Amino acid sequence: MLARTGLIQIDSVNVLLRAQYMPGWSRLGAYPRDLLDAMVYRHRELFEYWGHEAALLPVELQPLMRWRMHRAEHQAETWGGIARLAKERPDYIKAVLKEVSARGPVTAGDLEKDSPRRTGNWGWNWADSKFALEYLFWSGKVMTASRKGFERVYDVTERVLPPAIQALPTPTEEEAHHELLLIAARCHGVGTVADLADYFRLTNPQARPRIAELVDEGRLLEVAVEGWRHPAYVLPGTTIPRNLSGRALLAPFDPLVWARDRVERLWGFRYRIEIYVPAAKRMHGYYVLPFLLGDQLVARVDLKSDRAAGVLRVQAAYTEPGIDKAAVTTALVAELTELADWLGLTGVTWTGRGDLALTL
Repeated sequence: MLARTGLIQIDSVNVLLRAQYMPGWSRLGAYPRDLLDAMVYRHRELFEYWGHEAALLPVELQPLMRWRMHRAEHQAETWGGIARLAKERPDYIKAVLKEVSARGPVTAGDLEKDSPRRTGNWGWNWADSKFALEYLFWSGKVMTASRKGFERVYDVTERVLPPAIQALPTPTEEEAHHELLLIAARCHGVGTVADLADYFRLTNPQARPRIAELVDEGRLLEVAVEGWRHPAYVLPGTTIPRNLSGRALLAPFDPLVWARDRVERLWGFRYRIEIYVPAAKRMHGYYVLPFLLGDQLVARVDLKSDRAAGVLRVQAAYTEPGIDKAAVTTALVAELTELADWLGLTGVTWTGRGDLALTL
């Protein structure tokens, strides 16, 4: 699955399930969730880093991220308070790294008593120790060794990253971009410059010349997609299947739907996450998952794991225009029932919101 997706995005929202566990459910069904944690924090097959936002990536990709770590070390890739602290207090950053090396693994809270001054936006209220650790994380000096709940536990990279990966040569920035764009093309199937660039959060100016070089080398093919304004790119030998079957609820941070513009181009499905929208202004709900059936996105449902009551709550359900409600209902009931069982919940409850709710 990870070979097909390239990475898995991490997100803290837990109204249904933490985002990193959902792509496995969507693609595999009822897999053991602790397997993913074991791959990251025990077997070291995956590592946390800034891929497409905060993400889990196969460790073999770590050398392809070193260009970003190098840029972060020189404050070219970081933001706000992290970059400011690194510029204004480099000795403090060095002291924090020395402390992690001596005491690690540690959390920001373990170091916080030494950093009483708090800064930050959005109510995060991070201490300087957290900014320092995030700078060291971004620049590759420390890694996530484990987590306590959702809090990162940091240790120096030498004690976390497998020695065989540490020994791999560091590609140039251009070489790394080539490989990341090829992975993005494989994971997408077909994508524009903007699509491929966004997968690992490259900029279009970074990606465009590298894609042109890959086309010249025959490693990518330029194609036209009906209805798309811009050229698209595929790997040589890419085939279009005659038919597609599938049934999957997709989390908002799933690789298939995280690029909202691409979702709209492919399916005519306008999708926005409304977590940060005031409740009265939400169109479809707080945590809305698209429902894939066959080769179409046919519905969207607002879901919540009510752990206290032991049920999966469908707070709203809507079909897309022109979709057969009966077929959707049969498939969606099966999907939700299996999801509730996988989450350890005893059943599914429904409310009356949305045109599909009464049918369900």
